[in-house]
Amino acid sequence: MNISGAIFDMDGTLTDSMFLWRDVVKKYLVSCGITPLETLWEDTKNKSAVEITQHFRDVYGLNKSTREIADGIDSLVEPMYRQGVLPKDGIFLLLDRLKERGVKMCVASATDLEIVEMVLSDTGLRPYFSAVFSCVTLGSGKDKPLIFEKALSHLGTPKEETFVFEDALYAIKTAKKMGLPVAGVYDAYSDEDTEQIKALSDIYIQDFRLSPDLF
Repeated sequence: MNISGAIFDMDGTLTDSMFLWRDVVKKYLVSCGITPLETLWEDTKNKSAVEITQHFRDVYGLNKSTREIADGIDSLVEPMYRQGVLPKDGIFLLLDRLKERGVKMCVASATDLEIVEMVLSDTGLRPYFSAVFSCVTLGSGKDKPLIFEKALSHLGTPKEETFVFEDALYAIKTAKKMGLPVAGVYDAYSDEDTEQIKALSDIYIQDFRLSPDLF
């Protein structure tokens, strides 16, 4: 398989960390004196941090800027990341395989840049990647192509040989519309989307411990 570039998502792809976001979006609204709707997780699970801040303003009338909301969420989620985030089982096997093949790699995450850099450093993942891109910094979620365009431009690899590694259906749809090949990644928090993700993905990774043989 021809692969010269790889764009990795973090939460749910590189790291087993989606469980944090189920808790933190609720905790943040409560900290603002707001009682969340029972549908909060369903309403926000497929949104980037940028989209979540807009959702909070639109649905809950939160009168704060995107940066203020992002900072508030970060203050809650940072200690949670420090205490309970591990790399996905087997991810280093794949990263070492890609590195051996000379594949250029970067990260494109919906999470705030400072948090992503901290998590990648704490988990030992950071040295594999030449750059990290964040939807929060760019002001554009993964429902739009900007973050993938920035990552692709940075890598300088042919589009048809640059795989996007993702667990989120909405982000996979964006990458596919751009003509980027996708390696769909299983995550328990995207379980209900598994069949759609499999159908859209050029490669589907159920378990990273088996993935080096795919490349």
